[in-house]
Amino acid sequence: MHKVFVSKKHYTRKKALLLILGIFVILTGLISLSIGPYDLSIKEVLNGIFQTKSLPLPATERGDLARLIIWEIRMPRIILAVLVGSALSISGNIFQSCFRNPLVEPYILGVSSGAAFGASMAIVFPAMFFSIPLSAFLFAGLTVLLTLSLGVVRGQIQTLSLILAGVVIGSFFSSLVSILKYLSNDAALREIVFWLLGGFYHSGWNEIYLLAPIIIPVSGLVWLLGWKLNVISIGDEEAKSLGVDPKKNKIILILCATVLTSLSVAYVGIIAWVGLMVPHAARMIIGPDNRYVIPLSALIGTLFLLFCDTLARNMATGEIPIGILTSILGAPYLIYLLRTKTV
Repeated sequence: MHKVFVSKKHYTRKKALLLILGIFVILTGLISLSIGPYDLSIKEVLNGIFQTKSLPLPATERGDLARLIIWEIRMPRIILAVLVGSALSISGNIFQSCFRNPLVEPYILGVSSGAAFGASMAIVFPAMFFSIPLSAFLFAGLTVLLTLSLGVVRGQIQTLSLILAGVVIGSFFSSLVSILKYLSNDAALREIVFWLLGGFYHSGWNEIYLLAPIIIPVSGLVWLLGWKLNVISIGDEEAKSLGVDPKKNKIILILCATVLTSLSVAYVGIIAWVGLMVPHAARMIIGPDNRYVIPLSALIGTLFLLFCDTLARNMATGEIPIGILTSILGAPYLIYLLRTKTV
């Protein structure tokens, strides 16, 4: 009886932690909405969101301007940061659990290199492609298909072969990107470099309408499969003994992670370190149970990107690419993990 009581109390604490962190994400989003070249008070932000009479603004142009800034400029960025932060963090958790390797991250299968090549092709040869995000997404998917075809040996997914295939394919597409940089004019070269650094500067409601209906259901599916991810992370033989098909479920989960990563990279460029370090932080806080690690990773990834995006658009006169900030903040964290042997 005592063990059951402790277990229930343990899970209650985990749920409470997720709830508290969810509230913290909302508060962080409100603060982010208020900070910018045109500062707004929290009262103005709430009034701009809900347009309530209980939080009145003076009958001037400032109220209309505040609502315009909130809904047309800052809100899409924040929602996109939530979607991308969640997607990259959940993807990182999937890869680390499936491959049982704590140093694996969402770009391990060459997604970033394939997307970079697709985006670069669309920038250098705009007449051949409909849009940069579409081209990046298609080539990211193609890269993963090539990697998976090389990583499956005798009908089984070989982790080492898959990782090596990802490295080789990723290196190949990186070389093609270098060729395109060499061949492009100055304007195209600047655009390629800026895209590779990542950022939310092209955020808009159209991007939200395209990404949210895919990222949210796929993330929900991964959360529902969290218990299977727990079993797979133990080992293939153990998974089979417990009635879980490791090959089938690995393919489903890897495809889900690929969709999440490809969509994110296609619209915001390459944002490093999120998928590598956030799952570590989540496991350190809440333990190895993926049923809780997945939602906690999504919340921490959201907080991290909201913080970095707020810095990116306020640290300098011009916007700093967010990929620079995530790398600056992520490298010391990984060093800390390595020094404390928690990876």
